[in-house]
Formats: sequence, structure tokens, C-alpha cells
Amino acid sequence: MSKQPIGIFDSGVGGTSIWYEVHKLLPYENTVYLADSKHAPYGTKTPSEIIRLSLKNTELLVQKNCKLIIVACNTATTNAIQTLRKTYNIPIVGIEPALKPAALQTKTKSIGVLATKGTLSSNLFHKTTDLYANNIRVIEQIGEGIVGLIEAGKLHSETMKTLLKSYLNPMLDANIDCLVLGCTHYTYLIPILVKLLPQHIKIIDAGEAVAKQTKAVLTHHKLINTTNDYPSITFYTNANTKELKALINPSNTFKVTYLDF
Repeated sequence: MSKQPIGIFDSGVGGTSIWYEVHKLLPYENTVYLADSKHAPYGTKTPSEIIRLSLKNTELLVQKNCKLIIVACNTATTNAIQTLRKTYNIPIVGIEPALKPAALQTKTKSIGVLATKGTLSSNLFHKTTDLYANNIRVIEQIGEGIVGLIEAGKLHSETMKTLLKSYLNPMLDANIDCLVLGCTHYTYLIPILVKLLPQHIKIIDAGEAVAKQTKAVLTHHKLINTTNDYPSITFYTNANTKELKALINPSNTFKVTYLDF
């Protein structure tokens, strides 16, 4: 089973930020990535719809013989991962906003969380907040419109910058010194955020932590690929392949395939 691929899915192209971290840490692992861009964003959908889509994506990855699945979507993790783990008998790794490291690092006792409505309204997010940030002011901001702009190839547009400024200003007024990115799409905002935020504010996402957790789970289940073969890496999208290619395939290294799922 060790040569079977790691499966990764997201509501679109954002989870490629997780794929990058996993591929960097585990360069010989075969991977299959699903970008469910046709149904993006997940953050505005009902919990039952998010669960349905997550089951659909997971089933497809299981059919492709994946040995482990990464839910590279905060909204899907916080709403559906318990259902996925009850339904499938393979390791499933999720992702949620990195509140714990932010809570440990903040000096002003005020942190900002930029995430989707689906993540911020979930029970898991509230439990995590109560557990790690009980004595800290948490400024929550729904990042409405961000995922849509990224999926449309407008990451570096003036519209994006204007939108981000409107979301950041209340956090700056609240004297945050850590900004938690609660959506894998938002990782691609970091170069823009660095220019918009004061230098002392730390930007925190969970990509590296997810990669380390993936390695730990694979090791525990004795599923690490020990060969040094060039890995098989496949990206699927059910929307236009252009934006996915632009993020992961600037040098035409990886194959991006349209798949109706």
C-alpha cells in the first residue's frame, strides 16, 4: 500500500497550498489532487451540502486507491471530517485555523481570524477557540468574495486589495499582532498581506503543520513510500483548468486534467 497515492481535495485551487507543503516534506509520495471548483466556495453552503460534497470527493479519491486523504479545506474539515472518518476506514487528515500557535505567540492578547462563514460558524471552530483562545480577544472576519476572486484568476487585482483592506482595518483597530488564515485559498494572499499589514503582525497558516501531521500518520500506519522513484502527481479539476495550471504548473511540470465530478 505504501506506493498508493495520497489523496487531497479542496473546494477549488486553494488546497494546492497544502499540496506544496506535503510535496516538499514527502517528495517521493504519489499524489492525487481534486479541485472542486465547480462548487466553490464551500464557505457559503449549508453543513449538509458541505458534507455531501466532501463525501463525493472522498469517494472519488477512494476509487483512485488513495492510502490517506487530506481534507485541504477548512470549511470541509470543520463541517464534515467526523462524518468522513465514520464512513471510510482509511486515515483522514484535516485542517483547521491555527488558533493554538497564534494564542501562544500573541503579546497584545488580540488575534485576527480571516476565514469563511462555514468555518467560523462551525462547532469545531468554536470548540477550538474555547480550548486555545479562552482569554484572548479573537476578531473574526468572514472573507466573503476572496475565494471567488482567486478562482477567477484575480488574486492580484485592485478589487482584491480593496476587499482585504476593508477586512483588515477592524482587526488593526483591535490591535491584533497575529493574523490567522482560516482558508487554504488565503495562503496565496500572504505576499499581498505582507504589504498591507504592519511588520510586527505575524501571519499564520496551517500548511506546514498539516504536512507534518500527514507524515506522522503515514509513519504510524507504516504507509510511507520508501522508494526513490519519481512520483506520480495528478491534478483534477471540474472547472476551467487555466487557474489551477497557473498556480501549480507555471513550468508545465505537472499534469492538470478536467474531470466531471
